[in-house]
Amino acid sequence: MMVSLFLTNSAVQSTELDTLIETSAAIVSQIDRGILMTGAAIGFAHTGTGISDGQLAGTAHISSEQVTAYSNALTGMVSYLPYGSAEDYLNEQAQSELDAMNEAVEIFTSVVVDMLAVQQVSELAEDAVTPDEQAEVQAYVAANDMSISQEDADTYNQSLDLIEESANNAGAFLAVAGNPEAVAFLNQGAMDNNTRIEDSGLSYSASTQSVNIAWASSNTISSIYMNGQDQFNLDVYASHADILTAGASSELYLTGPTYLGWRCFTTGVCEEDSGT
Repeated sequence: MMVSLFLTNSAVQSTELDTLIETSAAIVSQIDRGILMTGAAIGFAHTGTGISDGQLAGTAHISSEQVTAYSNALTGMVSYLPYGSAEDYLNEQAQSELDAMNEAVEIFTSVVVDMLAVQQVSELAEDAVTPDEQAEVQAYVAANDMSISQEDADTYNQSLDLIEESANNAGAFLAVAGNPEAVAFLNQGAMDNNTRIEDSGLSYSASTQSVNIAWASSNTISSIYMNGQDQFNLDVYASHADILTAGASSELYLTGPTYLGWRCFTTGVCEEDSGT
């Protein structure tokens, strides 16, 4: 599962630099106006022509607000990162993946509720021991629509794929962001390629088990492996069994229909409530 995340604006600048450009340009504009007025005044003052209404100089004044804004912008530039921040970029992209995962989880939980009929059938069938009880199940199924649609099954499958993909992407990005040596490696890569790191392609590849930065300026790729095979010692993989075991203690599972049972989940009446 590889997802490449490219910023559409290739000339991204930091807020600090944008602010410095804006505040300095505002003052330069006032100075330019002042020079224009002064140049004209020098000429007109000797000829007795071109007298202003006495209000022109005020339109070229530099305000205290402009001075403060420019001073603040200069202070902000002390911490300006011309090559960007690998840690910030990784965290931002991880958050984007987490948002995508949450959207997929909403779709997943919704379609699971839509397909609860299959769990009801399963529980009814398992509880039917005698021929009379089995006949009751037969009659119930015949009288009620207990089917699930292929569309629901497809939505369920697709949402699971998206959940796993987004969760893995986010986990990989956060793992790298939390490793100072890996962050320094990527920051150095931005410097070596004379580019802001946000202008490069970030992706996680399950096939190569690595987080990759594609540097457009040099057509090269920097990779950090998630399986502990490089100097960063990031070994973040877990077995299917370990992941499912962790899921067994999650709130989503413990409040879900397969753990609580169909009747308890849908009606709120559970065995412990009824005393049986």
